[in-house]
Amino acid sequence: MPTSVQATADLLRRIGLFQGLDADALAAVVQAAHIRALPAGSCYFFQGDPATQFYVLLEGRVRLTQVTAEGQQLILRFITRGEGMGIVAVLGAMVYSASAEALDACQALVWEGMAVAVLMEQYPRLALNGMRLLAQRVREFQDRLRELATERVERRVARLLLRLAHQSGHKVAGGILIDLPLSRQNLAEMIGTTLYTVSRILSQWEAQGLVETGRERVVIRRPHGLVIIADDLPGEDEPRA
Repeated sequence: MPTSVQATADLLRRIGLFQGLDADALAAVVQAAHIRALPAGSCYFFQGDPATQFYVLLEGRVRLTQVTAEGQQLILRFITRGEGMGIVAVLGAMVYSASAEALDACQALVWEGMAVAVLMEQYPRLALNGMRLLAQRVREFQDRLRELATERVERRVARLLLRLAHQSGHKVAGGILIDLPLSRQNLAEMIGTTLYTVSRILSQWEAQGLVETGRERVVIRRPHGLVIIADDLPGEDEPRA
């Protein structure tokens, strides 16, 4: 974990919200924050709570979940080191649309939403970055709706695994380990399908040597094979049109 203003500023400048800020602006941002530590299983915020704080995760992993009107829990995304959550807090009079549960012992930088709003007035680049971040979240939501409405489940599973590998993948013997606690039920929740369907697809891919799964563990053994499925390309042995 960063232990000084400079080390924290070095971490923040790699995050989209704070990119392009000069040293004085970054110092002001760091000074406005405090650190909040949570044990595994606790939540930084709950769905429906007033959105008053914005967070950047320093250590650990956080799972964002949403409960539908029918009572179904959906996993929206995972937050890892250096990523932000709760950006709606800077808009005022908003509520959190999801709950943020610590999967490990976590530490996060915390800003009061109004403090970030004041900083945005002082440093226009910060406000511009915030608009871009919100636009990115909207685009991700639109992409997810499009995938649900138009794409085969196999493509959605492949795209999800590739996104998670990009976010939290580590090279291991035999492939890329997605360093997140992922059960087949979790994967089903994230793409809006059933446990049976995900289990069938993963079992088929394991037989083909594309992936290897275990208890809350996924290793991608042939990433290019998943890219072919995700992008609906001809298979390695299929002729191209």
